[in-house]
Amino acid sequence: MKIKLMNKIAKVGLEKFSDNYTIGEEVENPDGILVRSAALHDMEFNPDLKAIARAGAGVNNIPIDRCSEAGIVVFNTPGANANGVKELAVCALMLASRDIIGGIEWANSLTEDVAKQVEKGKSKFAGTEVKGKTIGVVGLGAIGGLVANAAHSLGMKVIGYDPFLSSLAAISLNSHVKYTKSLDDIYANADYISIHVPATPETKGFINAETIAKMKDGVKILNIARADLVNINDLKAALATGKVSKYVTDFPTEDVINVPGIVATPHLGASTEEAEENCAIMAVSQIADYLENGNIKNSVNFPAVEAPRSGDTRICIFNDNVPDVLTNVSSIISHSGANIENLINKSRGSIAYTMIDITGDASAEMISKLEAISGVTKVRVIK
Repeated sequence: MKIKLMNKIAKVGLEKFSDNYTIGEEVENPDGILVRSAALHDMEFNPDLKAIARAGAGVNNIPIDRCSEAGIVVFNTPGANANGVKELAVCALMLASRDIIGGIEWANSLTEDVAKQVEKGKSKFAGTEVKGKTIGVVGLGAIGGLVANAAHSLGMKVIGYDPFLSSLAAISLNSHVKYTKSLDDIYANADYISIHVPATPETKGFINAETIAKMKDGVKILNIARADLVNINDLKAALATGKVSKYVTDFPTEDVINVPGIVATPHLGASTEEAEENCAIMAVSQIADYLENGNIKNSVNFPAVEAPRSGDTRICIFNDNVPDVLTNVSSIISHSGANIENLINKSRGSIAYTMIDITGDASAEMISKLEAISGVTKVRVIK
């Protein structure tokens, strides 16, 4: 197997690959790609490419639709960097509350009688405490849930919103976190709003003039998720009027640098040794298990399908989620003389994925017939 690295991946993760892998930035015609931030939209994928693993949660740098059409499984690593991002969100909460950066810059400018000048001038950088304030957490997934719990532990009142809240995420929330089904509830009551949702066409610019108008005067907005979630022109207009008193973002652009009221950190959310290692280990484990066994876990474009190996050969089939495909598949395998030891099929919207373990080998004739079935887009054989 050949793995192409598009970014630096932590060594502790790469060491999880067996000696049967060739790994490097110069690898050509890879079976798999490991990526962090590199953009793959303009990259031409070779016919042998089977999977892409993103060492992180967001996959907006990967052409998901094109991968789905080609039967390329795209993995991400949800939760692997959650603690690192949560800690930066807590830092952002403090940066929004107190002019820590301005105070540091001023203190570093002092040259004499420093202690005296500090006592005389520190009032210029006074802020507010977060205890007793209300924070609205938009998105209660792996990161947002941790942020909500951390804010409660700081003595804040917490309102959480997530239309896709899973049962696991729900039971992980502190019982004092108030769950709301309305963003307007957060806008009307929150002194701070922390955003933790993926960047999609539906969420792009959802913080805008219209939604900001519903917020409390002087609201502080924290964006440690994605730049596109906030309409920056509307945000700057709100800063100018005082409607928004502070905006902390982990995604600097030309539009936010040196703007009064904006604190921009250089995409530090997952930039911890621990987060990078966790993401690398998780990404490598997932892509290796898929390449070696056909198992899919944490894919953003195909259903989760996992099963221990049985039989001699595993056949993995990508197909449209339409009637009769499985019937035809089973018939072809049976008529070939092979015995089906195990079969598992899952679907995700219009896409389905089937793993079949058989005794004996999969002949070229069998595979050719499987590929010819209407609705089948790709067939892999793993021995």
